[in-house]
Amino acid sequence: MTTVSSPLFSSLQLGPLNLPNRMVMAPMTRSRSSQPGDVPNALMALYYSQRASAGLIVTEASQISRQGQGYSFTPGIYSDAQVAGWRLVTDAVHAAGGRIVLQLWHVGRMSHASFQADGVPVAPSALSPDAQVWVVGDDGVGRMVDCPMPREMTLDDIHAVIENFRRAAANAMRAGFDGVEIHGGNGYLLDQFLRTTSNHRSDEYGGSMARRIRFVEEVVAAVASEAGAERTGIRLAPFITQRNMHCPEIIPTILQLAKKLDEVGLAYIHLAEADWDDAPQIPEAFRHDLRHVYQGRVIVAGKYDLDRAELILNQGLADLVAFGRPFVANPDLPARYAAKLPLAALDPTALFGGDARGYTDYSIYSTQAAA
Repeated sequence: MTTVSSPLFSSLQLGPLNLPNRMVMAPMTRSRSSQPGDVPNALMALYYSQRASAGLIVTEASQISRQGQGYSFTPGIYSDAQVAGWRLVTDAVHAAGGRIVLQLWHVGRMSHASFQADGVPVAPSALSPDAQVWVVGDDGVGRMVDCPMPREMTLDDIHAVIENFRRAAANAMRAGFDGVEIHGGNGYLLDQFLRTTSNHRSDEYGGSMARRIRFVEEVVAAVASEAGAERTGIRLAPFITQRNMHCPEIIPTILQLAKKLDEVGLAYIHLAEADWDDAPQIPEAFRHDLRHVYQGRVIVAGKYDLDRAELILNQGLADLVAFGRPFVANPDLPARYAAKLPLAALDPTALFGGDARGYTDYSIYSTQAAA
């Protein structure tokens, strides 16, 4: 029987942060930033502060540069206006008693010409993701559109992106975040470097496992130099193969990377598990292998419900569980799970773009009951 004595509601130390529960609000793209400039705003501050009872909030992915953007209206963390906008968010979350980290993002080839100065996305190699991104056209309507063929990054490109990650981490701390999470999964730039199917380079950033890991290691070092390793996490997606990302070497590559991350004292690894019905399941052997090579905290995310969350915590295979869509429709999700209250339904038509509808207008349970 689920009660507040469940492991999901026990406290946990995450680096310098004392988390009151093991429930993480997962990073979810919502595309509500102000235009022009992809600037976080007061509506976003309300959205996140409504969900401050989470043990930890991980924000939606935020591009480290204009080049790093792949979808319309996603917020950035490279301009002074964006830093000021994010300060609205962190102040609101902290005032509500919460803890919040910013997810840093470069999409690589998962982009569109409209976001690129020269109309061409960058990637480790000039290989198509055979995928689509959400782009709002001149008519104001958002549509899924094909990603163009990217160009292979030069060494100067690579070094510039690493520096942009460092600056983004510095900006995040200036904006008042409690830490940062590097997006290294789901077919975006860091993930593209890790996989043999998307990285065909023959220089120091491709070929052998050690060389494919190098870019991620250097990004982590740059980010940790600003935020501190104890306030830095990374999201990885070893078993997700969409976007032409199937790689026969990805599991040993991820485990080798995790060993390196353990050596630098990274605060946590956030495993993005596939969340569709017939998706591949993460083998328990991998979870044990990860625990063996990495001593930091592990967050899992991917269609977890209360029972699955409690099971994996009790098994000791994760320290925290992230919830996505349930947190969208239930800003008071920890209270609902603790009291075994019913969950509100999600409005899937309002996930991307728009206004308060389907964003900040979901009620806490007591308000619904009174109504």
